Amino acid sequence: MKLPFIILFLLTGMHLSAQQSDPIRHALEQQAAKAFHARTLPRSAAAWKQQRAALYQKIMRHSGAVTNHTLPPDMRETGRLNMQGYSIRSIYFQTRPGVYATASLYVPEGEGPFPAVVLTHGHWQGGRNSELFQSVAQQLAMHGYVCLSMDAWGAGERTTIHGEHEYHGSCLGASLMNVGTSLMGMQISDNIRAVDLLCTLPYVDVKRIGATGASGGGNQAMWLAAMDERIRAAIPVVSVGTFESYIMNSNCICELLPGGLTFTEEAGVLAMVAPRGLKIFNALKDNNRAFAPAQMQRSYAGAQQIFSLLKARDQLQHQLFDTTHGYWPEMQAAMLGWFDLQLKGQGNGAPVAIKPVAPQPEEKLMTFPAGKRDTLVVTTADYCRQQGLLLKRTFRPNDHEKQALREVLLLPAPGSIKKAVRTGSAGGWDSISITAANNEITYLLHRAPRNGSHSYIVVAGAAVPEDVDAGVVMLDLWGTGRGRSAAATAIDGKLPAFHTLSRSLLWLGSTVMGKWVDQLQLVNTWLHRQGATHISTSAAGEAGLAALFQAALYDNVQAVTLQNAPISYLFDNRAGVDHFNMAAHLPGILQWGDVSMAAALSSANITFEAPVSMSGRKITGTELEQYIQEFEKLKKKGTVKFLEKM
Repeated sequence: MKLPFIILFLLTGMHLSAQQSDPIRHALEQQAAKAFHARTLPRSAAAWKQQRAALYQKIMRHSGAVTNHTLPPDMRETGRLNMQGYSIRSIYFQTRPGVYATASLYVPEGEGPFPAVVLTHGHWQGGRNSELFQSVAQQLAMHGYVCLSMDAWGAGERTTIHGEHEYHGSCLGASLMNVGTSLMGMQISDNIRAVDLLCTLPYVDVKRIGATGASGGGNQAMWLAAMDERIRAAIPVVSVGTFESYIMNSNCICELLPGGLTFTEEAGVLAMVAPRGLKIFNALKDNNRAFAPAQMQRSYAGAQQIFSLLKARDQLQHQLFDTTHGYWPEMQAAMLGWFDLQLKGQGNGAPVAIKPVAPQPEEKLMTFPAGKRDTLVVTTADYCRQQGLLLKRTFRPNDHEKQALREVLLLPAPGSIKKAVRTGSAGGWDSISITAANNEITYLLHRAPRNGSHSYIVVAGAAVPEDVDAGVVMLDLWGTGRGRSAAATAIDGKLPAFHTLSRSLLWLGSTVMGKWVDQLQLVNTWLHRQGATHISTSAAGEAGLAALFQAALYDNVQAVTLQNAPISYLFDNRAGVDHFNMAAHLPGILQWGDVSMAAALSSANITFEAPVSMSGRKITGTELEQYIQEFEKLKKKGTVKFLEKM
């Protein structure tokens, strides 16, 4: 139904007002600042020992990282280039059971044993084989270090289509959360396995292993050093700032620790490296405020306290470079000097002169010829699909599904209404703003019931029903319509919607989907105060999931219609991975159950109109029949039906 022009004008004015003030950005940045100041570190070595152990466990749990030191690396070499004084070996090795990673192994001439360095790349096209990371690896090899340079999860030769570059973050990387891990967790696990591999090589001195990387790779080097005490020295480059500065900023999913700011700040992660060596490089001309020197120094000051407690003050250093974002030659020279001191016991840590490098064509360094990758190298799409199918086969409902769903949604205790205000009227519609106890505002348009009806239809992103006597509420969900954040939209750029807001909320221990469920419950509470005796919800896409989750948890709506919504969280195909935005993804949802379980928990009558997969593919025919059987097997109260067309 088309709204009258006067209503659209009214909405536009309100939308601009909300956009200019951007309360979402203000609120999230305030929460992040509060979290930063709350994440203090102990003032005694004994207290830090306890906190460090607890922090390690929380990081493993929240990231979904795993360790398996007994798993054979099963390194396989596919090619070798003999260079002046060293060789470059193209390899792949086992990081999880049946899951292999592609890498390059740079080995100096001689018997060794040599010190070794795990080199982690950032978001440079070509991954480990980009000219920049070839340069760093060659410098290390020419200066007597074994260098293991691995393609990060979902990058380099580990992309969906072998030989084709893709961004491993956004909805693709976020899909890992649905099966109970995270892109960060996959990288931590991989990099720990890189150390496992180095420890099996006879020409590596296992007591002298370091880690370095730049940007997203610097982030990986920091996490590896924090989580694996076999790393004796680490140099994260253009990557250290504060977790607070990640909020409402442009960062990748690989730099997201779900719930991280509820228990730590970056200072705590840096402190986990103590008393081992840690030197931080930042660029004065970096254009990402999360990696600004001023942010780094805030975390550095916190970590310095722990290094001092452990009598390792000189083991923590930082250095600023008059460069832009990158791993520039002057940084490489400083890196070599620091590693010589830490891993060889040579020099005083001052920069070492770099040598001329000879970057090789990417095809010479690839583990496999383009398009001929071993199927053991599992992609994000493959992994999410395989794990999702496994979880759906092993899931068994229990008596605690509702509470477990609340935990998946990271849902707070039900909020109360502080006030509801009518801010305007036009064409039979009232504009209402509802302020919750936490001062968040929900915007809606309200049309009163006709002919004595006490029924309401709550609409979120779906078509507005015409010619009905029921009252209608058009709801702007958090982050949409009049409640949108102009800053988040600008930061998202060409990435899927809610890239910025979803990451920000997850850092702070919340989810977009949880906020939407909370809003729907708030609106239902308000409608009951208006005399509603029958409430239906009609929602489209990701909002349809929120409507279903709300009905499952509160059981106070009589009917839910989901239009073009996902019928399952099971990963479908890479091509349509961004069909739904980032708000859809939930940490551990498939470990809990699936859309069918949410439908089963509610007594409401559920209707799926034109159901689709997570990639937006229409579900019809035999596939739809299989889902119908799954839903009907679980649902005990109410009905569930599927309409192939709207």
